[in-house]
Amino acid sequence: MANAWKRESSKQTKHLSPALLLLSLPLLLLLFLFFFNARSPLNLPNSTLYVPQVYPIPPFDCLKSPQAHPVVANIVENLKYPFLYSLSDFGSLPDKPHKNIVRLLKGKPFRMPDISATIQQLLEGMKGRNGLVVDVGANVGMASFAAAVMGFKVLAFEPVIDNLLRICDGIWFNRVADLVTVFEAAVSDRIGNITFYKLVGRLDNSAVSATGAKLAFKSNEEIALQVRTIPLDELITDSEPVLLLKIDVQGWEYHVLKGAVKLLSRKKAEAPYLIYEEDERLLQASNSSAKEIRDFLLSVGYSHCVQHGTDAHCTKA
Repeated sequence: MANAWKRESSKQTKHLSPALLLLSLPLLLLLFLFFFNARSPLNLPNSTLYVPQVYPIPPFDCLKSPQAHPVVANIVENLKYPFLYSLSDFGSLPDKPHKNIVRLLKGKPFRMPDISATIQQLLEGMKGRNGLVVDVGANVGMASFAAAVMGFKVLAFEPVIDNLLRICDGIWFNRVADLVTVFEAAVSDRIGNITFYKLVGRLDNSAVSATGAKLAFKSNEEIALQVRTIPLDELITDSEPVLLLKIDVQGWEYHVLKGAVKLLSRKKAEAPYLIYEEDERLLQASNSSAKEIRDFLLSVGYSHCVQHGTDAHCTKA
């Protein structure tokens, strides 16, 4: 039966004449050039292709980094501008898997991170304005991608390689290579290197302070790493507008803020909206305090701060 089908098909096949084929070639070439030039660069998975300036440290190159595996990613629930992110913490399988692993197995989206909803609510009122969103302590990109899928350009800082690779996953999943620039660095008040602690089995509680890293997970072993540090004032030029600055660095917030004096001292219309984690226990583990931070912010003009859980939202009122 199969051979009969082949014979029947071959009888019906008609070949284009050489003249018609020659006439078709210029048209095909024009169509190819049109579609090639019309392709959007948004789908290119390289976070370094569209850097608007030369930075003092090179951005992290996702294309040259190894691919993390396994990859477990999903869309986030209940966001106006949805995005996908890749898990870095799977929990203690099989005894106590991460809550999002359980949701995935039930066919549900990942639970919406509070910071993602907060970022999108704030940026909704800034749409149409030109400026960066700066994500210090990006983890796996839950704040970065919340901003990028709205069309905002993001500078993300994350010193833990495991998290960086998950950010690279998200850059590809969300097609935001031209919007998210990532740096493998810890933000601080000076250029150099610092000892950084990450916990075995946890990637969301790494910190400059070993005490701060283990505060919520005392039974986990910590590993000391050497990571690069850079102040924001060394990387963000005076002419670069910044709309929002989010800082979540497990108690190192004061040092990040001190390294951004010029940025924070901008006049009211140009100063970024500031979100930072204000957890007194973590701050004390890094030899600072909430009062020290508030006094510093007042000195650069941030006179209005409102507490949202463990986060402080500050503006120049």
